[in-house]
Amino acid sequence: MTYSVELRGVTKRYPGGGGEPVVALDAVDFAVEPGEFVAVVGPSGSGKSTLLNVLGLLDDPTEGQRLLGGTDVTSLSVAERTAARKESIGFVFQDFHLLPTLSAVENVALPTAFDPGDATDRAADLLDRFGLGDRLDHDPSELSGGQKQRVAIARALINDPAVLLADEPTGNLDTETGEAILAEFERVRAEGVAVIAVTHDPLVEEYADRVVELTDGVLVGGVVDKGRDRGGDEGVDAAERDDTGRDDAERNDAERDDTGRDDAERNDAERDVTEDRRPVTPSEER
Repeated sequence: MTYSVELRGVTKRYPGGGGEPVVALDAVDFAVEPGEFVAVVGPSGSGKSTLLNVLGLLDDPTEGQRLLGGTDVTSLSVAERTAARKESIGFVFQDFHLLPTLSAVENVALPTAFDPGDATDRAADLLDRFGLGDRLDHDPSELSGGQKQRVAIARALINDPAVLLADEPTGNLDTETGEAILAEFERVRAEGVAVIAVTHDPLVEEYADRVVELTDGVLVGGVVDKGRDRGGDEGVDAAERDDTGRDDAERNDAERDDTGRDDAERNDAERDVTEDRRPVTPSEER
């Protein structure tokens, strides 16, 4: 299977004070399949924003390889990087990043490569899909937090991206609204889009197919073994069940043997004790 996005041994360094570089990402391996929802967690300053920037072609790795849909996009010109990002990647931000002077439908249509007429129609269709068909001409100031985030998601999907990157998508939302937004992510994921969300919200982790942890630039669980797909897992589980069955049978046999030996030894011991306690007859004394 071709991954939607993949990092191979990616390291990202920034200039630091005293001539020592700051390592934001350290030999990171990371891959996400089409239709997979991955949550990235970790403490502040662990490199999560840098990871999103590298995945989103906003920043280049210092070392390693970056692939988008199986194509190496590690070293691109600014124009090539912009074109690839516009075609294949959508962004959703914690603070929505909607332009206050544009309506909802205009904000959604903003990044599109379509002509103005087609862009507006597609933007309207997306907003209607997200339950905002009656809010097309509303400015951001007239929308709730959840509605603004839906507009932001629609904008991220306007160019049919293969990858959706979200930075704390529920950070400014209450629990109920956050669940509604994550349900939209579920729908997007079901359509084959790879969704990657950086988060501190346990609710996002609950919705994700996989949770990976980034600490001091080191990513844990970034790549899943392709051999352990659903069928592979079932095969492993079956083998583990067979081993467990054999272990149980062997343990039961051993316990029966031990019990038999213990019973025999106990009977012998009881006979010895009984004989020791049996009264001695005069003939035996002689």
